[in-house]
Amino acid sequence: MSEIDAHQSDAHEPPVTPSTMAHVLWQQLPYIVALLLAIAGVAYTNVSHQPLVGYWEFLALAIGVVCVVTKWPETEGREGKIRLIWTQALHWIAVLVTMNIMLVSGVQQLLPMPATGLVLLTLLALGTFLAGVSLLSLQIAFLGLAMGAAVPAISWLKQSIFFFLLGAVLLIGLAISFWLRQDRRPRARSTETKHQEEA
Repeated sequence: MSEIDAHQSDAHEPPVTPSTMAHVLWQQLPYIVALLLAIAGVAYTNVSHQPLVGYWEFLALAIGVVCVVTKWPETEGREGKIRLIWTQALHWIAVLVTMNIMLVSGVQQLLPMPATGLVLLTLLALGTFLAGVSLLSLQIAFLGLAMGAAVPAISWLKQSIFFFLLGAVLLIGLAISFWLRQDRRPRARSTETKHQEEA
């Protein structure tokens, strides 16, 4: 009897098809795009040495809209939907005000320009994580955690780029020397066989 139940439960499980995978990827697309835009903003700030004030404000507003849109179908009643809009609006206004405080000229004099991008990404990551916690949304919370993890990763990569270059030169040198050794061995063996044939 248990085998029949197992076969029936297997029959009821839908197989994983490319269309279901595409649907899952489509659902995760806003979070992936937001993370890529945040990292691109930090990279541009580090290269151009100019803070992208409007860019960070747009990104914060876009993530706020994503928070509301993803929770809208789960929210019941008119009051619940109004509460969702107001709480998210206040939350993201607070994040925007904090970002603009970091961009005040007096504060800017204390921070180097590349650090400004990392500070703004940190504030955006914190705001996103707290929005995910308040909405009980794992995707939004994980997006905030991923943005937060990108901050030390970007600074570490920037500081250790010299060591990466040295490592690359070392690996290239080892590869060339290994290739030259492999190239010389057949020649040495062929000259030894020629001497043996002549003798």
